[in-house]
Amino acid sequence: MLYNWKYWWRSLHNHNYFIIKLGVSILLVGLAFMLLYTRSTGFSPVTDTPFLGNAQISPPPVVPLISQENIDGFPSVDDAGKCNLFIGDWIPYQGEPIYTNESCSFIEDHQNCMKNGRPDTGYLHWRWNPRGCKLARFDPDRFLESVRNKSWALIGDSISRNHVQSLLCILSTIEKAVEVYHDEGYKSRRWIFPTYNFTISVLWSPLLAKAAIFEDMNGVSKSEIELHLDILDTNWTKQYQSFDYMIISSGKWFVKNAIYYENNMVLGCHNCPKRNFTELGFNFAYRKVLHNVFDYIIRSNHKGMIFYRTSTPDHFENGEWFSGGACRRTVPAEEGEFGLSEVNKVLREVELEEFEKASAKASENGVNLKLFDVNPLSLLRPDGHPGPYRFFQPFAKDKNAKTINDCLHWCLPGPIDSWNDLLMDMVVNVIIANIALWMAVGWTTLSQADIIEYRCLVSSSAAELAARPTHTQPAGLLGHGRVTMK
Repeated sequence: MLYNWKYWWRSLHNHNYFIIKLGVSILLVGLAFMLLYTRSTGFSPVTDTPFLGNAQISPPPVVPLISQENIDGFPSVDDAGKCNLFIGDWIPYQGEPIYTNESCSFIEDHQNCMKNGRPDTGYLHWRWNPRGCKLARFDPDRFLESVRNKSWALIGDSISRNHVQSLLCILSTIEKAVEVYHDEGYKSRRWIFPTYNFTISVLWSPLLAKAAIFEDMNGVSKSEIELHLDILDTNWTKQYQSFDYMIISSGKWFVKNAIYYENNMVLGCHNCPKRNFTELGFNFAYRKVLHNVFDYIIRSNHKGMIFYRTSTPDHFENGEWFSGGACRRTVPAEEGEFGLSEVNKVLREVELEEFEKASAKASENGVNLKLFDVNPLSLLRPDGHPGPYRFFQPFAKDKNAKTINDCLHWCLPGPIDSWNDLLMDMVVNVIIANIALWMAVGWTTLSQADIIEYRCLVSSSAAELAARPTHTQPAGLLGHGRVTMK
């Protein structure tokens, strides 16, 4: 016999069937914990790539909190029975990309590898496969249904811009995004999906802190960056509380030549031999800024979900971007075939240490901070970059032409699209906990909007949830990542 779900629950409430309600709640809470704890805890030119040749590294101020394997690029294997989405393999995939350069208008020319004449297409036919658990493909329809009246922001450098283009391309297969804002240089932008009242923004803040940058449009700098280590960039902090979900990242820009300030006084520098300043090393600055970023997040009382995305490796071989380095591979690498450069190891060490210190404090303060660790799976994709095809038809006139390669950013479509699969999976873990807690505390504590949102999720996911293995969850993105009592 079928009952309207509202009538069913109201009848239980009216007749005070406490034991039945309690039993349902306990089952859902148990399901939530079972699902949650099968996881582990936890448009720019190539000149965005820093000059790595003269990078100075200061001695680490603390004993590392992470394993050497983790620093080298691959997380250590979790305890038996647990699943880490970021430990896995790239496996062949016979399907086609969700979008192409012809179907998506958001791809910037430098990442439009297909339009620019890249002859091979094998790099499009791989999917990330975590070991020990299933990863569903990103479902743009269900995603948009689940983020009605919500807002997302990707905050960082040109890789964040690369990522937002990937998201826009996938979501626009359902409804095309409409741009509603851009700054003068088109580096910070915002789009809306009108039917869903869903907004997604990209905020340009490559160092996350206040900085004066003296580069032209081609990335040629006439002076060192002036970086204030103790002042966060208001380009993102002034909008911080307005977003329901954020993906924050940095890293590569810290390797550029810079003068460091604290209290508006010169503290030292990185790679400034012509100036009489103390050489502090880029890792000193990265650690200082990340500490301040995480401290700001911890104290923010933000009611949404915040991801810190780890820095992504480049794949230049036989040189850097400025010295003939190239990326000519056409298939993914095997684990261990590619290692992080010394500079990338330092960046990764700093961000993992600082995140680990911040994570527990954030949890204590009720702030939902998660690590989005795309570094290991990205390390295995040297085939996914534009290379010489950042330019339009670079070998049309001369098949031996010499050109600058981009081995940092990602082709679109390409491996970066798999980041969205991971993102959706990480978000829906919280959904299960919300459902269980809502059932446990009773519907009378919820607003009508919460109940409607829950009903939409259940109607599309209940049967699927019952049929899935215990390490997968139904898609959906309720609320701000936690229960909101009214």
